[in-house]
Amino acid sequence: MKKILLHLALVAVIFSCGATENRLQDDTKVNVKPNNYWQQHVNYTMEIDMDVNSYQYNGVQKLVYTNNSPDVLNRVYYHLYFNAFQPGSEMDVRSRTIQDPDPRVGDRISKLAPNEIGFIKVNSLKQNGTTISYETVGTVLEVKLNKPIQTGEKVTFDMVFNAQVPKQIRRSGRDNKEGVSLSMTQWYPKMAEYDFEGWHADPYIGREFHSVWGDFDIKLTIDKNYVVGGTGYLQGEEKAKKGKKTLHFKAPKVHDFTWAADPDFIHDTFQVPNGPLLNFYYKKDLEQKYIDNWKKLQPATAQLMTFFSENVGKYPYDQYSVIQGGDGGMEYAMSTLITGQRSYGSLLGVTAHELAHTWFQFLLATNEAKHEWMDEGFTSYISSLAMNALREEKSENPLAGSYRGYLALANSGVEQPLTTHADRYTYNQAYGAAAYSKGAVFIAQLGYVIGEENLKQTLKKYFADFAFKHPKPLDIVRTAERITDFELDWYLIDFAQTTNTIDYAVKSVEENTITLERIGLMPMPLDISVTYTDGSKEDFYIPLQMMRGEKPTSATIIDDWAWAMPTYSFSATKTVKTIEIDASQMMADINRENNTFTTN
Repeated sequence: MKKILLHLALVAVIFSCGATENRLQDDTKVNVKPNNYWQQHVNYTMEIDMDVNSYQYNGVQKLVYTNNSPDVLNRVYYHLYFNAFQPGSEMDVRSRTIQDPDPRVGDRISKLAPNEIGFIKVNSLKQNGTTISYETVGTVLEVKLNKPIQTGEKVTFDMVFNAQVPKQIRRSGRDNKEGVSLSMTQWYPKMAEYDFEGWHADPYIGREFHSVWGDFDIKLTIDKNYVVGGTGYLQGEEKAKKGKKTLHFKAPKVHDFTWAADPDFIHDTFQVPNGPLLNFYYKKDLEQKYIDNWKKLQPATAQLMTFFSENVGKYPYDQYSVIQGGDGGMEYAMSTLITGQRSYGSLLGVTAHELAHTWFQFLLATNEAKHEWMDEGFTSYISSLAMNALREEKSENPLAGSYRGYLALANSGVEQPLTTHADRYTYNQAYGAAAYSKGAVFIAQLGYVIGEENLKQTLKKYFADFAFKHPKPLDIVRTAERITDFELDWYLIDFAQTTNTIDYAVKSVEENTITLERIGLMPMPLDISVTYTDGSKEDFYIPLQMMRGEKPTSATIIDDWAWAMPTYSFSATKTVKTIEIDASQMMADINRENNTFTTN
């Protein structure tokens, strides 16, 4: 088992790091009018007073919550993420009991002293001016309402809270390993998401987030010497009083608000042509080689921003910030936190990945706990293409690493289906290979199934239809169906909802008759390359019958293959020398040794 896990760790491309048109999330195709879609809305107004010496802060929060659901709500829930960083928390215990803990966490939480732990303590909470009862349960605040929230009703919650920034362990906290003072992510009491599936008040155990869309108005009072960057647009800075300054930020149409601060930040800007202003925050006491890398990163980030805007959809905000902080790389609203003491290649790579998350997670806000592969996998796919576009020497298959990672997982014996909740994987490394590698293969292989041009149109249409929403797995597949008029539910079912594998083989070649065999359970259309004894070549395309269509191809299209038939035979036009299934290697066949055949 250790060898399997080590193999997965080496080959998987693992970085540090709502809803449909209200239709059923299964293979039944229900076409409901888009105006049946709904999602909740929040407006946050907060005043925060940070003490950079004690790492504690006081907060006053006004939250206007709009119930756009058809349901009457009797309770609401808030996330209190910083409570995870306490000995005995679920994050702590899970890290100490899983067989392959994240080395950044390990048993570190269990060793935190009282002045190093994280916490968010709610001191008072009112609903429309009336005090209501609540209980803190780990990282979740359970709130019982005095009066139910009716459909279409707006309710104002007023909260007073205080908090302590934990010693930096996972993503968030103070004094990270590179000396950044404050990495403030998931730092405030955050309303849980409610959608057609109900409440998503998951405890914070190890994975990522799902949040309500809304608008933020934040006034942050902090030591006057600290440089602050993150989400939102700076509205102004009040004159310093008693050694502190107050910064006023607004962030429209976001589902998160993140900031980082340090007294030794350099702040550079770079304007993307016809795009947003890029901000770069990094420590001035870095070695010169790292400072040079941060300078070099800036025009490259502009190129990445342009690539993503052109190939997925236009970036809709006026700014984006790349900030040294955190524990590796993690995406947030209009910003990312990344560690900065890296080689240039590593710095560019992590920036490409986290910036790509702006599209595949931040703007297409899937529930990362349930559909992490749509977040990490699609991001890995598009960032691999972007990195390849920036290279002088292009890779023939920039997704080769993702395919290797998935194939190792599929052959490991520890794979779980992509329907697995992100916190419920048996092994962290299996989660990583599933989310990043198999998720990337899902979208890349969809291009093999429907054709690359159709995939490009699908991605753009998917973004246009579901930006600022919470798309589900069926949404990407139904978008592809609308572009192509194919039937593709089988693809979602087999690749994302099971651990069925693809394995096709050349069984025999007798004279000019070629016989193929389906060994794996997952069906696929097939690209076949034949070389004849006279040196000429011919490509064949075998459509999958249940797909009800054929991708655009210059190959000779022959009869459909019905999935239940274990073998398929067809006649070549000349004497065959060699035959190969999927010469492009964009089909994730788990055993390529039986994909080729050479006659005697």
